[in-house]
Amino acid sequence: MSTSVTASPAKSTGPKLRTPRKKHTPGKPKRNVLLTALMALMVLYTVVPLIWLVINSTKTQAGLADSNGLWLAHDFALWDNIRDTFTYHDGIFGRWLLNTLLYVVLGAGGATLLAVLGGYALAKFAFPGKRAIFAVVIGAVAVPGTALAVPTFLMFSKMGLTDTPWAVIIPSLVSPFGLYLMWVFAAEAIPTELLEAARMDGASEVRTFFQVALPLLAPGIVTVLLFTTVATWNNYFLPLIMLKDPNWYPLTLGLSAWSSQAQTIGGDVIFNLVITGSLLTILPLIAAFLFLQKYWQSGLAAGSVKE
Repeated sequence: MSTSVTASPAKSTGPKLRTPRKKHTPGKPKRNVLLTALMALMVLYTVVPLIWLVINSTKTQAGLADSNGLWLAHDFALWDNIRDTFTYHDGIFGRWLLNTLLYVVLGAGGATLLAVLGGYALAKFAFPGKRAIFAVVIGAVAVPGTALAVPTFLMFSKMGLTDTPWAVIIPSLVSPFGLYLMWVFAAEAIPTELLEAARMDGASEVRTFFQVALPLLAPGIVTVLLFTTVATWNNYFLPLIMLKDPNWYPLTLGLSAWSSQAQTIGGDVIFNLVITGSLLTILPLIAAFLFLQKYWQSGLAAGSVKE
């Protein structure tokens, strides 16, 4: 009698293989479709007007009327427009450009200097009334500049400073936001122990500020300088109520006067010069941002990494 034995399949004793899951690689953030779309819309909203300005600056007055705004015309007239912009009306555009540079150098530069000195003092020195000053600075940041324009005009009118460059420069020296920004930045960027060590070594307060504190404040200084420069360069309402003489106009007020002249019946049709002048007006700001962006980025990131 024979017995048949059925062999059972051998069982695997080795480790089971599993399909590896895709893991998120550290350092590569996940993409958010909604945020990407919103960012793309913001880029278009910012870039399209600039593209329109560049394209239309290459057209003649006749080309502006005959061609679409976002398409180049047959005649490339950018260099002719630039030449005509600087020579029109006895070269008044160049005078407006120099006036704007004057207001920026004295106004924005002075506002940055005062903000640095005041912010450092408020951040690193204890004195009576410090909290009251903090409340005043915060309140001043919340007040728009246009709300103070009329009282400032009445005060300057009694002092006989209207229709002079000082009517634009002196108000530009006050920057509550710049003071607050430097106050916060100096409090975090300058270790108190470092200042105490310099004082123990016999350094005076002036030497401590210039040799120890000022290099550490460089990113904040550049940030405040950019903010005050843009605010002074684009200032329109204050010069509008303070100045009557076109020889003291900044670029913003001068281009507005050209635009009004071009829309007046019987006046010179100079829309091509207005557009070209607008392009020339924003080029220095773009250059300033590109040149100082590395200092600005380091200023915004200061204090974000803790050792």
